[in-house]
Amino acid sequence: MFYDQLDFSWKSIRDYILIIIGAFLQALSLRLFLVPAQLVSGGLSGAGQILHYLYNWPIGLVVLLGNIPLFILGWRYLGGPRFATRTILAIVAFSGFTDLLLYQTGQSAFTPDPFLNTLYGGIMMGVGLGIVYRGRGTSGGTDIIGRILNRQLGLSISMAYLVTESLVILAAGLFFNWEIALYGLLMIYVSGIAADRVLEGSNVIRDVMIITEKMEEVSQALMNELERGTTIINARGGYSKQDRPILYCVVTSSEIMQLKTIVHDIDPEAFMVIGSANEALGEGFKPLREARPIPMQKFRPERKATLPELPTLEEKK
Repeated sequence: MFYDQLDFSWKSIRDYILIIIGAFLQALSLRLFLVPAQLVSGGLSGAGQILHYLYNWPIGLVVLLGNIPLFILGWRYLGGPRFATRTILAIVAFSGFTDLLLYQTGQSAFTPDPFLNTLYGGIMMGVGLGIVYRGRGTSGGTDIIGRILNRQLGLSISMAYLVTESLVILAAGLFFNWEIALYGLLMIYVSGIAADRVLEGSNVIRDVMIITEKMEEVSQALMNELERGTTIINARGGYSKQDRPILYCVVTSSEIMQLKTIVHDIDPEAFMVIGSANEALGEGFKPLREARPIPMQKFRPERKATLPELPTLEEKK
């Protein structure tokens, strides 16, 4: 039964609180910046804004009704009852907060500058969306499609968000003018970056590969001075055909300059490659248990692959 699979543990309650906070911030972004400036945010809320500007329809009600078919799609791909609980909460909270703020506090502009409305509206919208995602929920609408793209195809949140929101922005350009559409695209880009930042944390993780003749000295210095573990990967030079081990280390962006200094002081001739990682889980970083996703197999029937029977040689003859 649906109710038997609901989770009311403290962790789930904390998720519900995050979803409510995120939905409120998204609604506040509409009230303070987007609706007064007649900017379209994209997705179902953007469609609601277009209908609101043209026919004075309630944005929250449009979002609530438009989410019904997308909710069915999300049930299939994003986790059954647990997805339903979080998504219903996010949709109802966002719709309620939006209409409450717009019709109880008026729609006066916070600032007349369209660029400031775009920038701060996008940041607040993205922060709200990221908080909802941190609560392992979605904001409904095309966010459901974006979340499916993120999970099934590996697209980043910002890219999935940009793909799913752009169609409504183009519709806004057709109904109103292309200046509004251009501001809308900029707002979506800013909100996608803000959502990624909230979801992935403020510390950008750097993964570093070092090739040096003084492998042991560099490794020991990194462990002593940065208190970061290192891994030695056996490798072989493509040109020299000689064994050239690679020292691998993961640090935060704030530790990069110190790492460069350590390596330079020990071996100025060392070769380094520094890359960016989305997240690091485990000792010294975010505990893996805090990033535990919602188990999906519990809500999906197992699919067994079946292969067609091939004819034998005798049958071919």
